[in-house]
Amino acid sequence: MSRSETYTFQAIPTTVAELSALPEAALTDPFQAAALTVLALCRYAVDAQSGVELLNHLKGPQPLSQYELQFLKDRFRDKKYVPSSYFAGATQDNGYTPSQPYTITISDDPYSYAEDGYAKLVIKSAGADQPRPVKLRRKGQTQWLLWEQFLLSDIRTPTAEDPWA
Repeated sequence: MSRSETYTFQAIPTTVAELSALPEAALTDPFQAAALTVLALCRYAVDAQSGVELLNHLKGPQPLSQYELQFLKDRFRDKKYVPSSYFAGATQDNGYTPSQPYTITISDDPYSYAEDGYAKLVIKSAGADQPRPVKLRRKGQTQWLLWEQFLLSDIRTPTAEDPWA
Protein backbone atom coordinates (compact mmCIF):
# COMPACT_ATOMS: atom_id res chain seq x y z
CA MET A 1 0.00 0.00 0.00
CA SER A 2 1.40 3.33 -0.93
CA ARG A 3 -0.76 5.88 0.85
CA SER A 4 -2.78 5.79 4.04
CA GLU A 5 -4.86 8.53 5.61
CA THR A 6 -6.12 8.48 9.18
CA TYR A 7 -9.20 10.40 10.28
CA THR A 8 -10.48 11.07 13.77
CA PHE A 9 -14.10 11.87 14.60
CA GLN A 10 -15.52 12.94 17.96
CA ALA A 11 -18.94 11.41 17.24
CA ILE A 12 -20.95 9.55 14.62
CA PRO A 13 -23.09 12.14 12.80
CA THR A 14 -26.84 11.62 13.10
CA THR A 15 -28.01 14.02 10.38
CA VAL A 16 -26.84 15.25 6.99
CA ALA A 17 -26.24 18.67 8.60
CA GLU A 18 -23.88 17.14 11.18
CA LEU A 19 -22.10 15.15 8.47
CA SER A 20 -21.81 18.23 6.25
CA ALA A 21 -20.24 20.21 9.11
CA LEU A 22 -17.24 17.86 9.25
CA PRO A 23 -14.06 19.07 7.48
CA GLU A 24 -13.96 15.80 5.51
CA ALA A 25 -17.39 16.60 4.03
CA ALA A 26 -15.67 18.71 1.38
CA LEU A 27 -15.14 15.32 -0.32
CA THR A 28 -12.20 16.70 -2.30
CA ASP A 29 -10.32 13.45 -1.73
CA PRO A 30 -11.58 9.87 -2.13
CA PHE A 31 -10.13 9.02 1.30
CA GLN A 32 -12.53 11.52 2.89
CA ALA A 33 -15.53 9.97 1.16
CA ALA A 34 -14.45 6.49 2.25
CA ALA A 35 -14.09 7.55 5.90
CA LEU A 36 -17.50 9.23 5.90
CA THR A 37 -19.04 6.10 4.37
CA VAL A 38 -18.05 4.12 7.46
CA LEU A 39 -19.63 6.79 9.67
CA ALA A 40 -22.85 6.59 7.64
CA LEU A 41 -22.90 2.80 7.94
CA CYS A 42 -22.41 3.09 11.70
CA ARG A 43 -25.37 5.44 11.83
CA TYR A 44 -27.43 2.99 9.79
CA ALA A 45 -26.74 0.35 12.48
CA VAL A 46 -28.48 2.62 15.02
CA ASP A 47 -31.19 4.17 12.84
CA ALA A 48 -31.74 2.92 9.28
CA GLN A 49 -33.61 5.99 8.04
CA SER A 50 -30.97 8.53 9.04
CA GLY A 51 -28.24 6.14 7.86
CA VAL A 52 -29.85 6.02 4.41
CA GLU A 53 -30.01 9.83 4.37
CA LEU A 54 -26.27 10.03 5.12
CA LEU A 55 -25.42 7.41 2.50
CA ASN A 56 -27.58 9.14 -0.12
CA HIS A 57 -25.81 12.40 0.64
CA LEU A 58 -22.45 10.69 0.06
CA LYS A 59 -23.73 9.14 -3.18
CA GLY A 60 -24.63 12.54 -4.61
CA PRO A 61 -26.78 12.48 -7.75
CA GLN A 62 -27.34 8.71 -7.63
CA PRO A 63 -29.16 7.64 -4.44
CA LEU A 64 -29.18 4.10 -3.12
CA SER A 65 -31.05 1.71 -5.40
CA GLN A 66 -33.80 -0.62 -4.16
CA TYR A 67 -31.28 -3.45 -4.40
CA GLU A 68 -28.78 -1.53 -2.23
CA LEU A 69 -31.48 -0.67 0.31
CA GLN A 70 -32.50 -4.32 0.58
CA PHE A 71 -28.86 -5.38 0.83
CA LEU A 72 -28.33 -3.00 3.76
CA LYS A 73 -31.46 -4.25 5.48
CA ASP A 74 -30.33 -7.87 5.07
CA ARG A 75 -26.75 -7.23 6.22
CA PHE A 76 -27.78 -5.32 9.31
CA ARG A 77 -30.43 -7.81 10.42
CA ASP A 78 -28.12 -9.51 12.93
CA LYS A 79 -24.69 -7.99 12.37
CA LYS A 80 -24.90 -4.34 13.41
CA TYR A 81 -21.34 -4.51 14.74
CA VAL A 82 -19.67 -4.83 11.31
CA PRO A 83 -19.15 -1.11 10.48
CA SER A 84 -17.64 -0.32 13.88
CA SER A 85 -15.03 -3.05 13.29
CA TYR A 86 -13.19 -0.61 11.01
CA PHE A 87 -12.32 1.80 13.83
CA ALA A 88 -9.21 1.69 16.00
CA GLY A 89 -9.67 -0.16 19.26
CA ALA A 90 -12.44 -2.43 17.97
CA THR A 91 -11.69 -6.12 18.55
CA GLN A 92 -13.51 -9.41 18.41
CA ASP A 93 -13.16 -9.69 22.21
CA ASN A 94 -14.75 -6.30 22.95
CA GLY A 95 -17.68 -6.81 20.55
CA TYR A 96 -16.09 -4.42 18.04
CA THR A 97 -16.53 -1.45 20.35
CA PRO A 98 -14.13 1.20 19.03
CA SER A 99 -11.99 3.54 21.07
CA GLN A 100 -13.14 7.14 21.25
CA PRO A 101 -12.62 9.45 19.58
CA TYR A 102 -13.35 7.29 16.53
CA THR A 103 -10.21 6.79 14.44
CA ILE A 104 -10.10 5.11 11.04
CA THR A 105 -7.35 4.55 8.51
CA ILE A 106 -8.06 4.35 4.78
CA SER A 107 -5.43 3.04 2.35
CA ASP A 108 -4.89 2.67 -1.34
CA ASP A 109 -3.06 -0.12 -3.14
CA PRO A 110 -1.45 -0.60 -6.55
CA TYR A 111 -4.88 -1.17 -8.15
CA SER A 112 -6.78 1.69 -6.52
CA TYR A 113 -6.74 3.96 -9.57
CA ALA A 114 -6.90 1.37 -12.36
CA GLU A 115 -10.22 2.74 -13.64
CA ASP A 116 -10.27 6.36 -14.80
CA GLY A 117 -12.51 8.55 -12.62
CA TYR A 118 -12.75 5.97 -9.85
CA ALA A 119 -10.77 5.10 -6.74
CA LYS A 120 -11.03 1.76 -4.98
CA LEU A 121 -9.65 2.18 -1.47
CA VAL A 122 -9.36 -0.39 1.30
CA ILE A 123 -10.10 -0.37 5.01
CA LYS A 124 -8.90 -2.92 7.55
CA SER A 125 -11.55 -4.55 9.76
CA ALA A 126 -10.56 -6.05 13.09
CA GLY A 127 -12.76 -9.02 12.21
CA ALA A 128 -11.32 -9.88 8.79
CA ASP A 129 -7.97 -11.06 7.50
CA GLN A 130 -8.03 -8.89 4.37
CA PRO A 131 -8.94 -5.20 4.07
CA ARG A 132 -12.30 -4.46 2.49
CA PRO A 133 -12.80 -2.14 -0.50
CA VAL A 134 -14.95 0.91 -1.00
CA LYS A 135 -15.25 2.41 -4.49
CA LEU A 136 -15.53 6.16 -5.01
CA ARG A 137 -16.35 8.07 -8.18
CA ARG A 138 -15.09 11.49 -9.11
CA LYS A 139 -17.74 14.09 -9.87
CA GLY A 140 -16.38 16.96 -11.90
CA GLN A 141 -12.81 17.85 -11.05
CA THR A 142 -13.02 18.39 -7.32
CA GLN A 143 -15.50 16.04 -5.63
CA TRP A 144 -15.43 12.34 -4.75
CA LEU A 145 -18.63 10.45 -3.99
CA LEU A 146 -19.53 6.97 -2.84
CA TRP A 147 -20.05 4.62 -5.78
CA GLU A 148 -20.25 1.24 -4.04
CA GLN A 149 -19.07 -0.30 -0.83
CA PHE A 150 -18.00 -3.82 0.07
CA LEU A 151 -17.61 -3.15 3.77
CA LEU A 152 -20.46 -5.29 5.07
CA SER A 153 -19.09 -8.72 4.23
CA ASP A 154 -19.11 -11.18 7.09
CA ILE A 155 -16.48 -10.82 9.78
CA ARG A 156 -15.61 -12.98 12.78
CA THR A 157 -18.47 -13.08 15.29
CA PRO A 158 -17.84 -11.10 18.48
CA THR A 159 -16.50 -13.45 21.15
CA ALA A 160 -19.50 -12.85 23.46
CA GLU A 161 -21.92 -13.86 20.67
CA ASP A 162 -19.96 -16.85 19.40
CA PRO A 163 -21.40 -20.15 20.69
CA TRP A 164 -18.15 -21.90 19.73
CA ALA A 165 -15.84 -19.55 21.61
